[in-house]
Amino acid sequence: MLQSNSALKSKIDQLWNKFWAGGISNPLTAIEQITYLLFMKRMDDQDFINKRNFDEGYLESYTSKFEGPWVPPEFRNNKQDKTSEEIKDQDKWAIDKTTLRWSHFKHMAAEEMLTHVQVRVFPFLKELNGSEAPFTAHMKNAVFIIPKPSLLVEAMGIIEEIFEEIEKDAQTGGQLFQDIQGDVYEMLLSEIAAAGKNGQFRTPRHIIKLITELAAPQLGHRICDPACGTSGFLLGAYHYMVTQLDKNKDQLTPDEDGFTDISRPTSSRVNLSLANFRSTTF
Repeated sequence: MLQSNSALKSKIDQLWNKFWAGGISNPLTAIEQITYLLFMKRMDDQDFINKRNFDEGYLESYTSKFEGPWVPPEFRNNKQDKTSEEIKDQDKWAIDKTTLRWSHFKHMAAEEMLTHVQVRVFPFLKELNGSEAPFTAHMKNAVFIIPKPSLLVEAMGIIEEIFEEIEKDAQTGGQLFQDIQGDVYEMLLSEIAAAGKNGQFRTPRHIIKLITELAAPQLGHRICDPACGTSGFLLGAYHYMVTQLDKNKDQLTPDEDGFTDISRPTSSRVNLSLANFRSTTF
């Protein structure tokens, strides 16, 4: 498991120490800001994976969250009956969504990058599913408060190293079911000895596997996890369904927690569009 990876643990220590030295000493605030960065990185990586799977025919359809223009909230005209001039005036402030992805802004100069993430990337993420979506409502009061360009650069560098270590662990350590954000979150909680104090615990993978098998979700079912946290059960349900639909499932070798490797489809596997997996969370 990732928690037994000493190299990864060392990088988590480095990340926490950087935030502490950078002036963010409240453990929950640090975890909150780190989670935002993890989400930015994970979203960018997953978009590239989904586009590749679509190009290779494994997804029936896919539209990138980073395609097209985006108008920052402060430049929008929210009137329903916009005139052509108002629309034209608004559109001149539109920016290319490609500039909002991690792999783009990580190459910016430190001060420019901090401003870009604060006033462009983070507002974009807050309304990722539309201004009326439940996600947007829950993110309404979220703020990005990393104060120093140097802290952002150092944190992003360590997070990239963390993802590299996780990828190495997946390839050599036999860990096939990975809730990356949840694993890092749990390790952070462990490092600051806050798990017990704050009553925050994640469900172990073998329990997720047991309950998922008992529930036996099928393609087309609506999955509800009222306390989804980092979505471990939703990921487990998705893995379960894809594995059940795999024609070669009997040939797959499970990892130490009993999960089979369905993270990368082969030509003989069933084409399952993520669009067909509908989950409902509160």
